[in-house]
Amino acid sequence: MQEYDLVVIGGGSGGMAAAISAYDKGVRSILILERDSSLGGILLQCIHTGFGLEIFKEELSGPEFAYRLESKVKERGIQYKLNTLVLNVTKNKEIYYTNEADGYQVIKAKSIVMATGCSERTRGAISIPGDRPTGVMTAGLAQKYLNIDGYLVGKKVFILGSGDIGLIMARRMTLEGAQVMGVAELMPYSNGLNRNIAQCLNDFNIPLYLSHTVTNIKGKGRLEEIEISEVDAKLNPIKGTEKAFKVDTLLLSVGLIPSNDLLNELGVKMNPKTKGALVNEALECNIPGIFCCGNSLHVHDLVDFVTKEGFRAGESVSRYLNGDITSCTEVIECLPGDGIGYTVPAILRRTNLEPKVTFNFRVRKPYKNAEIVITFNGKVIKKVKKAVLLPAEMVSLALESSLLDSNTGSLEFKVVE
Repeated sequence: MQEYDLVVIGGGSGGMAAAISAYDKGVRSILILERDSSLGGILLQCIHTGFGLEIFKEELSGPEFAYRLESKVKERGIQYKLNTLVLNVTKNKEIYYTNEADGYQVIKAKSIVMATGCSERTRGAISIPGDRPTGVMTAGLAQKYLNIDGYLVGKKVFILGSGDIGLIMARRMTLEGAQVMGVAELMPYSNGLNRNIAQCLNDFNIPLYLSHTVTNIKGKGRLEEIEISEVDAKLNPIKGTEKAFKVDTLLLSVGLIPSNDLLNELGVKMNPKTKGALVNEALECNIPGIFCCGNSLHVHDLVDFVTKEGFRAGESVSRYLNGDITSCTEVIECLPGDGIGYTVPAILRRTNLEPKVTFNFRVRKPYKNAEIVITFNGKVIKKVKKAVLLPAEMVSLALESSLLDSNTGSLEFKVVE
């Protein structure tokens, strides 16, 4: 059985970054397994710009960003297999995969990075009532049809959900000649980045209906009409607020779900908030030697942040293989307090900490002129002022390890207005 020091499952930005970083830290026997026909993942269909400012210090399109990382993979001679489906991963890090060239294979790894990305929520996940016509699809699928296959999916379009892919598709469809009738958002605030609200909706006079959702779909064969309704504080539709739109296409941008079937089958402890693995300071799950990063760990708003997390996972792999990361029963729990949805990492092993540990998290609602307050065993150890905090924008915060005066306890993050 062939053995590798590191096998990376997923060849998107996070997976490529993990492989690159591990190689640069001395790991040489590396294999990337990617199910699609090219490295790059979702970036390849994101032909708009806005990528790379953090990593490459210039603005790139998605394919350009992917090409930069792919070039680094090839420059280092890192092996990768495309069109490869991973079927199973075992606790002793055996990986079962299949592809046309190799057939059915089993390989062994000393360490694994899970970078399997995420998938879109569909109509079935949110249970929109009405008919079942064609013309209802996720925004990401529409993006692939348009940007990769060159197929305009509709002429009169409505979008449910103000996630970034939906906002970007509102602009993209408009530029291709379609009429975007509006965007409905269930929450009283947008779930997309402010810059996308401005550039994709405001610049094209596309209306945004906050606190609204689709309550009916009509059509025999092809979509003909949708109905949206205002929702109350409990997110229930309010009768008498219905608005009808004659459309032939409904795009859904209603959230992303980390793709973690392999980890779930493996019995990895998962975070119920993120749907990703519960990881420690090294981005390692409860099975030693299995690391997670990117959108399969928690959904990011910027690919640059996914890439940074991939670099971090690769560095952790190097430390693990060198014996610099040790198991430890004394842990510090990282808890989301008032206003915080989750924290990554969720566990710290004090003896393995580097001088600074980076935390990523999201707030539950918008805040202005607030403070992020961090307490350790009930004592305030750090405060960070923030002019604006939005659920759509992930917060990244570095904490000095020297502030932790015990090897055990609870570290809590909360928002104070």
